[in-house]
Amino acid sequence: MLGVGVGGHFPNPHVPAPGPGTRVDTRGARAEVTPHSNHDGLMPPSLKHFLVILLAAPPVLSAQDKPPQVKYIVPTGAAATLPFSPAVQVGHMLYLAGQIGSDSTNRLVPGGIEAETRQVLTNIKRVLDANGSGMDRVVRCLVMLADIAEWARMNAVYVTFFPGPKPARSAFGASGLAMGARVEIECTATTR
Repeated sequence: MLGVGVGGHFPNPHVPAPGPGTRVDTRGARAEVTPHSNHDGLMPPSLKHFLVILLAAPPVLSAQDKPPQVKYIVPTGAAATLPFSPAVQVGHMLYLAGQIGSDSTNRLVPGGIEAETRQVLTNIKRVLDANGSGMDRVVRCLVMLADIAEWARMNAVYVTFFPGPKPARSAFGASGLAMGARVEIECTATTR
């Protein structure tokens, strides 16, 4: 009769088949036949009972295992007509939609890249402050420019809103932004 090979996966002609009262021990590359212990199975009965109880118990989730709460910020005023939320809070993170330099009437402010950048960052500050965050809690920004040649002029205004440590940031030129804007910035921040 052919025996069971290492791991019990294939017949091995060099290993005798286990008979009644024996079990195959597959440590390493060698299969050995050892006498069967006086209990049923390969583990002590107390361990078996513990595992049965453990597997039957409902799972207990710690606070870090629970999915974070998601809160969609409801836009107000002229922004209420737009097809997106100004921000979404997930746990202690706040993800802001891109902001352009529009005022409370949803019109772009006049004055070019500097005025629009100032209005964009004022809009961002307003959303952050209203949702338990602030400019000092911003960890990442993405800047989109209608003309990458205006990067330095935008940056001169941008740095005034982040006098301390600067958030991580990417910037790129786009072929066009909503409403003919010169700049759009989106941010991610932590909440207090």
